[in-house]
This record gives sequence, C-alpha cells and structure tokens, in this order.
Amino acid sequence: MSTGTRIVRTLEQLRRQVADWRAQGLRTALVPTMGALHDGHLTLVRQGLRRADRVVVTIFVNPKQFGQGEDLERYPRDEKGDARKLKKAGANLIYIPEKAMIYPEGFATTVSLAGPAKAGLEDKFRPHFFDGVTTIVAKLFIQAGCDYAMFGEKDYQQLKVVTRMAWDLDIATAVIGVETVREPDGLAMSSRNAYLSRNNRELAPLIHHCLTDAATAIADGKPAAKATSTVRRKLTNAGFKVDYLTARNAETLQRLRSPSEPIRLLAAAWLGTTRLIDNIAV
Repeated sequence: MSTGTRIVRTLEQLRRQVADWRAQGLRTALVPTMGALHDGHLTLVRQGLRRADRVVVTIFVNPKQFGQGEDLERYPRDEKGDARKLKKAGANLIYIPEKAMIYPEGFATTVSLAGPAKAGLEDKFRPHFFDGVTTIVAKLFIQAGCDYAMFGEKDYQQLKVVTRMAWDLDIATAVIGVETVREPDGLAMSSRNAYLSRNNRELAPLIHHCLTDAATAIADGKPAAKATSTVRRKLTNAGFKVDYLTARNAETLQRLRSPSEPIRLLAAAWLGTTRLIDNIAV
C-alpha cells in the first residue's frame, strides 16, 4: 500500500502540490470522480500512473449534473473506503472540496455546448447533464492544471463532450479515454450497479450481450438500423425500458450516413429503478 497519498480539501493546497511536482519536472494525471469507487475508477488511476509520475483523484458529488427527481441525495458516498482504495491503487493526492469551494455564492457561469453534447443521446433524456459535467470538469482542469485527465469509455458521450470542450477552450490538459472495465459477466462497472436487486443484477449483463450481438451482425454486413432494432426488441421483451440503443459515428456521435464510417453502438435502459448505460465499438 502506498504511504504517499495525501488528502487535501482546498484549492490552495491542490495548486501548491501540483506546482511543486511540476517544479520537479514531474507530469501529473487527473482522475475526476464522484466517489463510490470501484475497479473502473481504480483502473483510471493505474492508467494515469502509466502516463504520468503523479495522479490526482478528485471526489465531488456534483449537484449540477443531477436533475429533479434523480438520485443526488441517495448517491453512494464512502470517503474512508474510497481513500483506502486509492492508497492501494497508488494515487498520490485526493482532492475532496466542499460544495462552497466549487460553487461559491453567486456562481453564475456554465459552458455553452453543441456538437457531441447535442447528439440526442444522454442529452435527450437528461438535458441538464452535460452542462453540469462540463462546468465541474472545466473547473477541475483549471484548478489542477494537470497534463492528462483520465476518463472511462463507459460514459462514451461524456468522453467526447469533455474532449471537445478541452479542445475548443484551449485547455492544455489532454483527455485520455480508458477502456470500459467490466464484471466477469460483461456488465459495465458503475457505482449505480449497487442499486440493482438480485434478480435485476442477474439480468443486467443482457444489455452488453445485446450490444455485442448487434456489433457482430453489423460487422457481418447487416444494416445498422436493423441490427439495433432487433436487439432493442430483445431488451424490451426481457423487461428493460430502453431509452436508446443506436449506432452512431464513433467520433461525432451523429447519425450514420455511410457504411464506411467508424461506428459506436450506445445504449441506455432502465432495469427496475436503475438506469444502465453501455457502449461498444463495431
């Protein structure tokens, strides 16, 4: 277990430490999280350590990315457990700011979004979400000033939105996508998986299996619209409430116009009271 992991709670402490590492010629990677950490998050830490000399992990349950009626209050929180996991994974600094540190009284600024943030995927069903994500991510990028930022591909649209934002705003932090980490049965790891009942947990991997079946069919020459329609019906018949299951351009997230485009399959579906998202490349 690493003995070099510190917890800081103020912007001054964060910037002082990162500046000290930079003065030593050390490169840094940022892993933004909302806590309730699982192996997917820890994989981001480990991948960050492969690219950089030091890794900063942020833990902040961001109220701006939760809509009315969503699970802000019951979102799992386990600061002590998260800290133990991060020490074991080798994280060097944990930044846990209070809400007032991120959103002081009178805070009035957000990022105006287009491009992949307006693809009719998560933005259609959670119209507030990417405004909240990009606001907190832009602040964390600017606060930490790290060389890299590690984001999981499980939240694929989020990855593309954050990448576009950093590029458009000339933020020097390079956004790095990391492959989705899965349970042995294929279910994408997520903090919200803890909400699943036992029966629904057994059924949940079907979303990944359906995406895999659709990807195979498309690779074998079946039109993407037909392949996705087939597996969408399969999920619905199994008891999922499907928000979307669609094939998009892997870079822009726009609807497909040519069979030669790079394709990403993306899905979001409710199982009981839990919303699952997943995606795979074709």
